[in-house]
Amino acid sequence: MRSGFFTACVWVLIASGTFLFTSGLLDYVESRSAQREIAQEWVSAPILPVPTPAATPAAGPRPVRVHSGTAVARLTIPRLNAALYVVEGTDDRDLKRGPGHLTGSVFPGDAGNCVIAGHRDTHFSVLKNIQDGDEVVLERGGHTFHYRVDGMQIVTPDNTESLQPTKDAVLTLITCYPFHYVGAAPKRFIVHAALEDSTLTSAR
Repeated sequence: MRSGFFTACVWVLIASGTFLFTSGLLDYVESRSAQREIAQEWVSAPILPVPTPAATPAAGPRPVRVHSGTAVARLTIPRLNAALYVVEGTDDRDLKRGPGHLTGSVFPGDAGNCVIAGHRDTHFSVLKNIQDGDEVVLERGGHTFHYRVDGMQIVTPDNTESLQPTKDAVLTLITCYPFHYVGAAPKRFIVHAALEDSTLTSAR
């Protein structure tokens, strides 16, 4: 009797482990496939409006309407050799395609808080290696915006301070924490970066 119960438990554990591994693998494959698809579309897609870095908080950001799931920026972290395409929106479907720009937060380069969220086990797994002083580059609409990481913190999900509007042009990257946690991670990992400069390029 005891032997049969033990055997059943072993099979349940094996089945659960197989399911979690398969599910994680499928999510990873889907996320990489979506990024390759966006990369191919990025060159031919229309250039979206870009707010001016000189905009004042009183005037507010230029109203830009972007459909959920649409690619809005290319994000790179040179030291980590990471390049990702950011999409509009942060629901489950959007975040499977790439890191998601929080609708309602400002766009890259504008005065205010540009918030981008991503999954810790796919696109934003790279954040586990980020450091103070790292450069984060966002390309959009023929402009390149250079941000510099100036802080990181771990918070609870109900702490929304990092989502609040700011006067200065800043970038906030958010993912779940711990990075290797099995199941729904209980905390959030926040990366803060300040805009250093922007350049006009011939690319997007």
